[in-house]
Amino acid sequence: MSRQQIGRVLVVILLGISFWQFSSAALIQGKAWLAQHLLQHAWSSTLARKQPVKPWPWADTWPVARIEVPRLGEDAIVLAGAEGNSLAFAPGHMSQTASPGKQGVSIISAHRDTHFSFLEKVQLNDKVIVTDPNGMKHVYVVTQLQIVDERHFHISQTLSRQVLMLTTCYPFDAINPGGPLRYVVTTEALSRGEFI
Repeated sequence: MSRQQIGRVLVVILLGISFWQFSSAALIQGKAWLAQHLLQHAWSSTLARKQPVKPWPWADTWPVARIEVPRLGEDAIVLAGAEGNSLAFAPGHMSQTASPGKQGVSIISAHRDTHFSFLEKVQLNDKVIVTDPNGMKHVYVVTQLQIVDERHFHISQTLSRQVLMLTTCYPFDAINPGGPLRYVVTTEALSRGEFI
């Protein structure tokens, strides 16, 4: 084989690898986008029926809340459970924490490169609106932004107020997934008189 032929083969191989990498990334984004449309329908049905509706027949999760950050134009349906099967499609509510809108600490997590990529733009005093399955809106205000090591970060579940924590992996631009660092946005519920 001549050098020119070897060069052509290498170019074809590199183009193939590039295409595979870009299509994998596009698949993740596309799945997240499509899932949110299916979840919007399931959420509307959940609100109408006042009981959980699965977004697709084989789903092992269901919508438990809707989260909005008006200043950033962000809006997502939140699924029950913060395991991989939920987080692949939407933010997930950690089941061992308080339900969104209830007293105590509620934690919602999502991937940093899909549904919670916007967290790096959240600022102190931003409002976060959570709609519960009964259609009630709960308004929270951002009180703290922090980077924590999940191995040493503990949360008190005995708070007498409503706290919502939004978490994702950190840093936002990391090449390799995983790692112990988390970006945590802490919000506290406003009283009814302080709404929007």
